[in-house]
Amino acid sequence: MPNQTIEKIIPVIDYLEAHLAEKPDLDRVASATHYSKYHLHRMFTGTVGLTIHEYLQRRQLTEAAKLLVFSDKPILDISLIAGYDSQQAFTNIFTAMYKLPPGKYRENEKFYPLQLRFELKGNYQMLNQKGKAVWDIRFATEEDISCWMELVRLVIGGFPGLCENDYVRILREKIVTKQALILKDGDTAIGIMLFSSETGSIDFMGSHPLYRKRGIPRAFLDKVMNELLMGKNISITTFREGDRADTGHRSEIKGLGFAEAELLVEYGYPTQRFILPKEDSHE
Repeated sequence: MPNQTIEKIIPVIDYLEAHLAEKPDLDRVASATHYSKYHLHRMFTGTVGLTIHEYLQRRQLTEAAKLLVFSDKPILDISLIAGYDSQQAFTNIFTAMYKLPPGKYRENEKFYPLQLRFELKGNYQMLNQKGKAVWDIRFATEEDISCWMELVRLVIGGFPGLCENDYVRILREKIVTKQALILKDGDTAIGIMLFSSETGSIDFMGSHPLYRKRGIPRAFLDKVMNELLMGKNISITTFREGDRADTGHRSEIKGLGFAEAELLVEYGYPTQRFILPKEDSHE
């Protein structure tokens, strides 16, 4: 049962968060949480969508990025705090994930996370339903902002450079102009989308990790294609090919039928635009 899995994952997350700087391997985490390595790996990856190694690395780098912006600690000290044996090893992985070396990132004075602590709240009643779900996707309201942002924080790793304050301002504008869609399971947001009626662009699309196999992105696309953006080429941007920070968003978008288009740089981050052609929109 989904809620039982959530209860099992919570102590694993607690352990990882308490030992971020120690880089515990799967053996150690399994021993500490009393699971077999096989069961722990399958349970964690199936729930969080990342391996334990990926989660730890992204959390370590996020906390390091926070220290770079909000502290005066030397980069070598931050490297050690983040669990790296040398400043060079830290610089290499930080640059690969953040697209800036630590010193330049510090100079920019703008923090954004690769991965926030994984938090699961809610009852997730629809996870227990069998068969094809009929999703009630509707326009979001001001009352939805709180649960909307809880989902954003869960999936933030797929949206590099996201600044929460700026995002909430844009979200409020999109709610007023009816360009924000939400899907909820009770009080929990499990799918969200920001789009532009004028350009046909999807500015943000996220679905809850626990529902990743329930077809939510396709349901949102069907909604905008058949009701809201009819006759338009629908576009979306995501990671470029080979970006180590991508945890599967690019392949998911391609799986939805989007075709590769031009390379872009958005807010200083290299991305690529994808287009869903009009002739494919109603397939």
